[in-house]
Amino acid sequence: MRYQDLPVQLDRGEVHDVSNPLLCDHFSKDDILNQNAVHRLYLMQVGIMPLYGIPIVCYLVQTGDDKNILIDSGLPEIIPEDASEFENGQDVIEQLASMGLTPDDIDTVISTHYDGDHAGRHAAFTKAQYVVQRVHHLDAASNPRYASIRPQWDQPMERIRLVDGDTELLPGLELIETSGHVPGHQSVLVRLPTTGAVLLTIDAVPFGEGFTRDEPDDGSDPDAAAVRASTIKLLDRVEREHIGLVIFGHDQEQWKTLKKAPEFYE
Repeated sequence: MRYQDLPVQLDRGEVHDVSNPLLCDHFSKDDILNQNAVHRLYLMQVGIMPLYGIPIVCYLVQTGDDKNILIDSGLPEIIPEDASEFENGQDVIEQLASMGLTPDDIDTVISTHYDGDHAGRHAAFTKAQYVVQRVHHLDAASNPRYASIRPQWDQPMERIRLVDGDTELLPGLELIETSGHVPGHQSVLVRLPTTGAVLLTIDAVPFGEGFTRDEPDDGSDPDAAAVRASTIKLLDRVEREHIGLVIFGHDQEQWKTLKKAPEFYE
């Protein structure tokens, strides 16, 4: 029997009548409360920067109650002229289809930020709720950096959940505010039953070589202080919580060593 078959409503974290003795004969209270916890993590490469070999990626999280949570959506179907350094591969729609999923099966889209290589297919997920840091969404409204794909991320507000700072979205899935790359950027911490904790740094730390406390400022980042603060914040989490796997946002050498969809971490 699956949790979905139980005679109670167990949807989006709501649990009713967990004291029911008929339930407790078969399932512990913790089992019922945690039925919406994360079970699987898929990694998908959806494009590339050919000149450098840098992968463009997004992620799919699945929960025990069959919810599908997409983290970023990759490049737009038609690359804007001002983003000619990018090239599409097998896009997120195609990769989801290979797993038996359609855009309508996606319940939530976590927007780490609205750069074109991360939010380029957001509008395809018409049944999903979008989750983004409030400060980022407000900044994007008047920031020309995100203008070329505005139709993708500028969705009706009733479908956008604005969060403020670090937020536990559901058991085993935490958003970590990591401004620096852009205001209101967010990284994602996924806790899996077998693999354990997996940190997706996204663009807070795009390459493994930068995940250090003594990375020098080369002057290339206009908000170097915030970048360093977010890097230290993530390093502290990794050390404090003994996080075993850190996946960097665009690290081509690391990417070669990771499981990619249809394989998954669990």
